[in-house]
Amino acid sequence: MLFWFVIIYWVISVGIGLWAATRVHTTKDFAIAGRRLPFYMVTATVFATWFGAEAVLGIPATFLKEGMQGVVADPFGSSLCLILVGLFFAAPLYRMNLLTIGDFYRRRFGRSAEALTTIAIIVSYLGWVGAQISALGLVFNVVSDGQISKLAGMWIGSGTILIYTLFGGMWAVAITDFLQMIIIVIGMLWIGGEVSGMAGGVGVVIDHAAKEGKFSFWPAPDLKEVIGFIAALITMMLGSIPQQDVFQRVQSSKTEKIAIWGSVLGGSLYFVFAFVPMFLAYSATLIDPKMVSELIDADHQMILPRLVIDKAPLFAQVMFFGALLSAIKSCASATLLAPSVTFTENLLRPMMPSMSDRKLLLSMRIVTFVFTVLVTLYAMYSKASIFKMVENAYQITLVMAFIPLVCGLYWPRSTNQGALVSIFLGVSTWLSLLIAGPEDPFIPAHLAGLLASGFGMVAGSLLPQAIPHDMSIHHSLRSGHHLHAAAQTHHVAEHPHQHRV
Repeated sequence: MLFWFVIIYWVISVGIGLWAATRVHTTKDFAIAGRRLPFYMVTATVFATWFGAEAVLGIPATFLKEGMQGVVADPFGSSLCLILVGLFFAAPLYRMNLLTIGDFYRRRFGRSAEALTTIAIIVSYLGWVGAQISALGLVFNVVSDGQISKLAGMWIGSGTILIYTLFGGMWAVAITDFLQMIIIVIGMLWIGGEVSGMAGGVGVVIDHAAKEGKFSFWPAPDLKEVIGFIAALITMMLGSIPQQDVFQRVQSSKTEKIAIWGSVLGGSLYFVFAFVPMFLAYSATLIDPKMVSELIDADHQMILPRLVIDKAPLFAQVMFFGALLSAIKSCASATLLAPSVTFTENLLRPMMPSMSDRKLLLSMRIVTFVFTVLVTLYAMYSKASIFKMVENAYQITLVMAFIPLVCGLYWPRSTNQGALVSIFLGVSTWLSLLIAGPEDPFIPAHLAGLLASGFGMVAGSLLPQAIPHDMSIHHSLRSGHHLHAAAQTHHVAEHPHQHRV
């Protein structure tokens, strides 16, 4: 019965996504929903995109093993990322009227910076999307009682999500995200009530976790511990800011205020609800300690699904797996779309500048298909946990793209040369320490890469310039109310075919 409920829900959600495809006529519709999303939908798609497999399976499993210090990166860092985007990045980026985050790097720092940061952004999505595909395989395996293998589940899940993402783009993602957020919230609260009853109440579970030291959050007063804590926090807090999925939600908003407060509220909701799966997973240690002890080292991501299957009534199972599938689908569809749009707009289009908008839209769909196949293959062979796949995904954008984005918006003296030196020093330092550095370095590789990137930006911008740079571009950024019109004019000049449709 559970399996057929899941199949029916899956078919209905794919149908809704395909219905949303009727709104897609141009690349702007496909990539950023025509910049027409209202506040409630932007909030929903911010929340639902980030509330994925790692929130329901990865974070709770890590919390069971390592306590609150183990989940510093997510949900603490990731929710702060969304709030920071709303407060400091949404408004200036929205005014620029761009299609992708890569367009910002081109306009501010030139074609080379655009290409390098775009590659970093695309590579970073392998881990994130791979985590969702892995979770889909696990869910289909569990609800079918092992009749569908994890491998087959991965292909079934990625194939069906591809269908509506391929045709509906950001419109399909936004509409399905809104519906899935409702299912996530209701499903998580419902199963939370069921599980707390089995465990003896919310207070009993929290008291037990506190006595076991699971709420220890701050690092010990030791320099190495403090550095490690900071490095874990900034991985997602800063590394996921220069990401296309975050940028798409900003650009898809109907107004600048919606872009700002939709991100802030979506990030706040994500932070609150991320603790529900952690509560559920820890409840398992009181309800079925034998099962937890068996799975904690062997396959800790299975603890929560196993608890629900073994202990919860059928309706609660339907609510839980409906919420879990909603979380995975919303995150996977968004993270399939984002790198595909970025690759097409910032790497493929410059090689074919005369491409019409219709052909560009077709190219985005073809790239989405290819990326889905590649990321499913990556998920099949990856041995990392869901939590680690997501956490590691953001290191490359942290060391290559974050500093150029911040300085491009807020430091008038940053130049093309500074951006390129920043990118080179950031990625070379990071890779050098990963490949040849000690196993337990005093400063983690990605933090060292971020510091090197910052140094490169300052030094490269202040030293004599060997690479031409137009400082008037940044002055247009600072002019605020003149920016939107200037950006539209610039966009028409760069992409005339988009404005003929």
